[in-house]
Amino acid sequence: MRIALMADIHANWRAFEACLDHARSLRVDRLVFLGDYVGYGPEPHEVVERVMTETARGAIAVLGNHDQALAETRETMIPDAETAITWTRGQLGPEAREFLANLPMQVEDDTRLYVHSSPQANPAWSYVNDEVSAKRALEASQAQKIFCGHTHIPALYGITATGQLISFKPVPSVPIPIPRRRRWLHVVGAVGQSRDGDPAASYTLLDTDRSEIVHLRVPYDVEAAASAILHAGLPPALAARLQKGR
Repeated sequence: MRIALMADIHANWRAFEACLDHARSLRVDRLVFLGDYVGYGPEPHEVVERVMTETARGAIAVLGNHDQALAETRETMIPDAETAITWTRGQLGPEAREFLANLPMQVEDDTRLYVHSSPQANPAWSYVNDEVSAKRALEASQAQKIFCGHTHIPALYGITATGQLISFKPVPSVPIPIPRRRRWLHVVGAVGQSRDGDPAASYTLLDTDRSEIVHLRVPYDVEAAASAILHAGLPPALAARLQKGR
C-alpha cells in the first residue's frame, strides 16, 4: 500500500492542491492528514472542505494545534498566528468548525501511529526537533512507525531494540528503507508553510510493501499564495515566510 502523508497545510490551498495532484499522479492508495489545516493562510474554507471530502472517501485526519485554537480562545500563540486564527474564525461555517473540533488527537492504523506533534500527552503539542525530543516521542508510544508534523521541517529518527537512536535528514525523491526490526518516527515536513529554506510544498510517501519512505517536494505558485495572504489583510510577515521558506 502507498500512503501519502501531509501535515501543516495552514490554509494554503495552492500548496495543498499541488500536493494532492502530485499524490494522485503517483496513484496512492490512502491519504493521511496530520493536522493544522488552518492558520497563517488565506484559504481555510477551501482546505477544510477538501479535507472533509477526502475523509468521507476514506482518508485519515487528526487534529492540529491551530485547528484546536479555533475553539479554544485561551490557546497561547505568537501574535501573527493569533491574528490569523481570529480572522479564520470568521471564515469557517459551523459544519467546518464542528468537523475540526471532532477530529481525534491521534489515530492508530495497523503498526502506524498518526499524530500532529509528539505522542507525549504532557506537555501538549511538543515539538520533535532533535534527538532528545525524538527519543521521548518514541518512548511515549509502542507503535512501530510514528508519523507527525508540527515542526514544518522533515526529519527521520529510528531507535534500535537496545535503545540506540539514529537520525537522518531526508533528501527529496530519495527512498529511505525503514526496516521493521527498528521503530521509526518521521516528521513529514509541511505542505503549506515550509521552514527548511525551500519554499516548495512537501509531503511524504510511505510504501508499506517495500517498507520505505520518500520525502517529496512539490513546486507551486508561492507568489500567488503570498499575494492572497496580503489581499486577505493577514500579517505581511506570513507572506514573507512563504517566499523564504522560513
